[in-house]
Order: sequence, then C-alpha cells, then structure tokens
Amino acid sequence: MKKLTAYLTRLFATDSLVLFGIVCVLLWLVNCLRSFEVVSVKGQGFGTLALQALYTMPPLALSFFYICVGIGMVRALTALQNSHELHIIHTSRGLPGLWHATMATIGAACVAALLLSHVAEPWANRQLNVLSSAIAADLVSSTLKPNRFTQATPGVVMLIGGREDGGAITEFFADDRRDPETRRTYIAKSARVMALGDEYILELHDGVMQYLGDDGRYSEIRFARYDINVESLSQPAAWADPLLERNSFQMVAEALATGEWPPAIVGHLLNRSVEALRVIGLCLFVLAIAGFPSGRRARIRIPLEAVVMLVAFIERGIGSYSPLGTGTGAVLLIAISTAILAVRLWPRRTRMEAPA
Repeated sequence: MKKLTAYLTRLFATDSLVLFGIVCVLLWLVNCLRSFEVVSVKGQGFGTLALQALYTMPPLALSFFYICVGIGMVRALTALQNSHELHIIHTSRGLPGLWHATMATIGAACVAALLLSHVAEPWANRQLNVLSSAIAADLVSSTLKPNRFTQATPGVVMLIGGREDGGAITEFFADDRRDPETRRTYIAKSARVMALGDEYILELHDGVMQYLGDDGRYSEIRFARYDINVESLSQPAAWADPLLERNSFQMVAEALATGEWPPAIVGHLLNRSVEALRVIGLCLFVLAIAGFPSGRRARIRIPLEAVVMLVAFIERGIGSYSPLGTGTGAVLLIAISTAILAVRLWPRRTRMEAPA
C-alpha cells in the first residue's frame, strides 16, 4: 500500500508542479509587459524590468497556486479513471492509499502556500519597494531630463531645470496627486539625492511645499531644507500598509515581546493563513468529484478542470465579500466537500427481492 501511496502522490505532485510552473512563467511575462514603462520611460535596463516583474509575482502566484494543485489532482484522477486504474484501486481495497496520497498532497501544498503567504510575499513586497525607491532615485539623480515632465509613478510628476557638477539639481518640481483628498506640490531651488543604507533621501533646499485639499483649502510651507524619502514618491498609492512588508514571524515576535496583539496584526495573520484552508477545501472537493470511478456517459461532458476553476473563483468571491472574513468561502468549501465525501463513502445496502 505504501507503493500505491507514493505512486499516486507522485502523479498529483507532477501534474500540479508542471501546471504551476507554466502559470508562473506566464505571470512573469505579463508582469514584464505591465512594467515596461520602467524601460521605456524611466530609462532602466531589462535586468531591472525582469527583477521588478519577479517581485510582483508572489501575490498573483499565490492566487493561482491552490487552483493549480486542484487541477493537477483532477487531471491525475481523470487519467486514472480513463485507464481503469481507479476502478482497480477501489475494488482491490486500495482506497486507504488514495486517502494517504491526498493527505500527503494537501500537507505539502499547505506548507508551500503558507510559506508563500507568510514569508515570500512580504519579502517580495519589501524588495519591490526598495527597488522602486532605487528606480525613483536614479530617475531623479541621472535619468530625469531637464525641462521635461516625467511620471515617477502614477500620480507623481517631476520636473527639473538642470544639473550641476556633483549631482546637484536646480529648479526641482514635483506634483503628487495620489491622495484624492490632498494634492501636494514640492518646489525647490536645488535638490540632491542621498543614499542612507537601503533607503534614498531627496534633500530639497530653499523651497516651498503646497497643500491643496479637495474642499479647496490651500496652505503653503516654506523651508530652507526639507528631506523626502524617495520611497514615498515611488509608491503607487500615497499610503501603503507597512505590515505588508513584514513576515508573520516578525509580527508574532513583536506581539509576544509587547504582550499586545493589535487587530491589524491578527487580521494579516488570519488572511495569510486562509491560503492553507483554500488548499484543503479544493483538494477535498476534487477527491469528492473525481476520486470515485463512474461508468456513466453524459451527452455533454463538462471538463472537470473547468469545474475546479469555477468552484475556486466562487470560493474566492464569497471570501472577498463575506462580512465574516476571507476564510468564509474556504470553510464553506471544506464543509461541502466533506458532506459529498460522506455521502459517497456511506455504505449502500443492496435491496434483496423475495423469491416468487
């Protein structure tokens, strides 16, 4: 029976990994096309483009990971059904081997999903912000052309008058419209980009900072020197959650050290852990619909891969709009899959007819 478990696990893992690898390559290519402005507008090379596309992959890959595992399982079970191996497994009392293979696949997939959500995604978010900051610093210090408006990131437009020896910038202008409630404008006679560890600071000298609210209120602050973190000018949004850059181990260590569990940290930990529930629910659903042999021949055959994708999208939609939390759809899918498995595994008694 151990050989059967290893055989089935290898089938499930092979199909899932091949499909996930193809999806990752396609996602990377799509991200490269979406980030092509890094090369065309911001004057960066292909290496920077490829690296930025790689750092934006974990959230998208995580969204498709459990779907790839489910489709990989359903493809393997369908192949076993077509070759009649699935019939042999059930008739020769090999059902425990099928269960063990499914549990092994679920366990490995859950560990991979948790590593992606709790470690890989926060690390990629941090590296992406550092890279975006470096791109923005290079754009200001060397790439930005005098007397030409350039978009550093959607909502932020920059303009310089010229450059001097030593990297000094004359007549610096930046307009920030990312915040719908407040528009910020920075005007300075000179500026300089300074490196501070992994961060970059933009020093503005002899200038003014203007605020314009959505209600029409205007305010102005004059300064002799004002420092701006270049990362704050390179973000797509005016405010970003700093917890997105911290892995779960750091959050838990901080909470244990302080003895306090802020709702924001608890929410992030729960949302990241939901990915494991999605893997469990979808794999159990695949086992329930494809793990039992059937001799029926439907006139219109619906591919089980399409059913798995539809169920996964419905689950994610329920989790996104449910007031109970993002795990609502996953828990509901686990309950439905368990009920289907219970019905299919329930022993059936044949009806005995009385002799005439």
